[in-house]
Amino acid sequence: MQTLATTKMTSKGQVVIPEAIRKTLNLVAGNQFIVVAENDVVILKTIRTPSLKEFDGLIRKARQQAKAAGMKKADIAHAVKAARA
Repeated sequence: MQTLATTKMTSKGQVVIPEAIRKTLNLVAGNQFIVVAENDVVILKTIRTPSLKEFDGLIRKARQQAKAAGMKKADIAHAVKAARA
């Protein structure tokens, strides 16, 4: 994607994402973003819910990493208990 546009910030801190970019990225009202800032750069990253297939892949990968690290179910239960305390 090589869409370039300019925009302005309102007095309330709102920024309009230009229509061409909204269409290219399929952005609609209600989309949520993570905002990252460093020096004079601001990045908006859309937040989206993974599909069930993607989620299954994430769970599979997490289980493999936990197994490789030698974690046991008791370790997870202990960590949850500690976090809730």
